[in-house]
Amino acid sequence: MNIPCILIPALVGLICGILGYLIGKMNSKKEEVSVSLQPELDACRENSKSLSARITALEAELANAKLATSNIQSFTAPLIAFDANLAAAVYGKKIKENDLKIIEGIGPKIEDLYHQAGIKTWYELSETPTEKSQAILDAGGENFAIHNPGTWARQAQMAYEGKWQELKNWQESLNSGKE
Repeated sequence: MNIPCILIPALVGLICGILGYLIGKMNSKKEEVSVSLQPELDACRENSKSLSARITALEAELANAKLATSNIQSFTAPLIAFDANLAAAVYGKKIKENDLKIIEGIGPKIEDLYHQAGIKTWYELSETPTEKSQAILDAGGENFAIHNPGTWARQAQMAYEGKWQELKNWQESLNSGKE
C-alpha cells in the first residue's frame, strides 16, 4: 500500500473536521450575540411604539391648534361692509364678495389652489405672507410655481377695505400681478 494514498484522505478529513468545528463555533457565537441583543431590540421596539403614539398625539394637537387659530382669525377679522355697487361702478362689471380672481395675477385655477389651502376671503389672503402664497403655488406644480404673489396680499387688503378705485389704478400699473 502506498502511504500518500492513505495520507491525503486523512489530511482532507482532518482539514474538513477543523473547518466544521470553526464554522460551528462561529454560528454559535452569532446565536449568543443575537440572544444577548434581544432585550435591546425589544426596548427599541417599545420606544418606537411610544414615539409613534407621541407623534400621533402631537399631530392631533397641532390640528386642533390650527383649527382654533383659524376660528380666532375669523372672529378677529374686522367687519368691513362689502359695497357691490361701488365695486361694479369702478370695474364696470359685477364683483362678487371675496372673489379672489379680482386680484391681478390670480385666475380660476390659482383661486382653487387657495381655496384648497383654506384661504377663501380677501381678508385671509391679505393676512397670508408671500412665502406661504409661494408655497401654495409651488405645491400646485410647476405651472403655478412661476407666478409671483408679491403684490397679492396688498391687493386683497385693498379689496377687503373697499378701496376699489385705488386698487384699480394700481392694478393698471401691474404686469400679471408684478410691479
